[in-house]
Amino acid sequence: QVQLVESGGGLVQTGGSLRLSCAASGRTFSRNAMGWFRQAPGKEREFVAAVSWSGVRTSPYPNSVKGRFTISRDNAKNMVYLQMNSLKPEDTAVYYCAVGATLYSGSDYNDYIAWGQGTQVTVSS
Repeated sequence: QVQLVESGGGLVQTGGSLRLSCAASGRTFSRNAMGWFRQAPGKEREFVAAVSWSGVRTSPYPNSVKGRFTISRDNAKNMVYLQMNSLKPEDTAVYYCAVGATLYSGSDYNDYIAWGQGTQVTVSS
């Protein structure tokens, strides 16, 4: 019922920036939180950021991205964004956006009910 499509990934040099976008369609649960997670090869899924409908973060940014990444959303466009600055090789992963099951879903991936296909981000050293 809900479709999420990520875009904006690619190859970038260390220190560069990317802006990921997530477009939601169908039954969007528009009032619910939305989040970003990432998964590197051989590693577990990692929480990146989450935001409520009102634009307030529902969980703190993890230390791995704090000060470099910013989540935002445009409810009128059913879009969620992840601005990534000062990228590091450690940021290399597939990035997924997700729709929360609740208004304030945060860092637990079990609190999300729909996921996008992912977009690859590769940061070269």
